[in-house]
Amino acid sequence: MPFSFKQFHIDDSRCGMPVSTDGVMLGAWANIKQSNTILDIGAGSGLLTLMAAQRAEQLAQTAAGLTSNAVKIVAVELDDLAAQDCLDNIANSPWAEMIEFHHGAIQDFSAQHLAQCQAKRSPLFDSIICNPPYFDNGPQSTQQQRATARHTDSLSFSELLKHIELLLAPHGAASLILPVESEARFTGALTQTSLAISKRVSISTVSNKPPRRLLLELKHQAKIESTEHSSLVISDPSGQYSQQMIALCREFYLKL
Repeated sequence: MPFSFKQFHIDDSRCGMPVSTDGVMLGAWANIKQSNTILDIGAGSGLLTLMAAQRAEQLAQTAAGLTSNAVKIVAVELDDLAAQDCLDNIANSPWAEMIEFHHGAIQDFSAQHLAQCQAKRSPLFDSIICNPPYFDNGPQSTQQQRATARHTDSLSFSELLKHIELLLAPHGAASLILPVESEARFTGALTQTSLAISKRVSISTVSNKPPRRLLLELKHQAKIESTEHSSLVISDPSGQYSQQMIALCREFYLKL
C-alpha cells in the first residue's frame, strides 16, 4: 500500500515487506551522523534509503562546511519486484542524485565494492543500515516474496554480519532491528566477527508489555568501551504515540 511521509512517498505494492513501524523506527534511529557513505542492505521499497537521505540533508543544513552533495547512499536489493519499487521511489524523491542503486545479492555487491576499495576507487561505509530477515524455522508465507524477505534462508545472520564486518569503516556504525526472540542467534553469530554491540534499545509496544523488538548498533570491537542500554515505548496506555516515539519519528510521520 502506498505510504506518504512528510518529504517523500513510498509505493511498496510490489515489495515482499511493506512499510512498517519497525522500518520507520530503524530509519529514524540509525547512526548516520558524520557519515559521507551509507549502505542500505536489503533496501526493499527504499524506505531506509530515503529516510537516510532526508536525515543527511537535514544534518548538512545544521553542520558548518558540510553539504548533502558530499553524502553518497548505496541501496542494495536482490528481489526483482522490490527493486522496481525501490528504483521508482528513489527517482521520485528529492534525493535521487545522492543515491546509487545495486540490483543483486549483498555477497556480489560486497565483492565488487571491496575490489574497488583495494584499487582506492571507493571507500568503506561510515554507516550501514539493515532490516534483516530473522526467521530461520517455522512456517513460511505462501507469498514467496514475503517469505524471502522474512526468513534467513536467503541471508543468514552469519553471512550478513560477515559482509557488514568487511564493508564497515574502522570508525563506522551499523544499525539493525530484530525481534527479541532472534537476539540469541544474532549475538551467537556476532561472536564470530570483530563486531560488537555498542547500543541496545529494547522496544515495547505499550508500557505494560514486555519488549518485542531490539534496535542494535554495531561497531568494531576496538571502538567500543561499553554497551549503552536503553528502552523505548511506542504507545501510551490510551493507544497514542508516546513522547519517545514522537520525538524519534516526528520528522517523518505526517500526523506528528
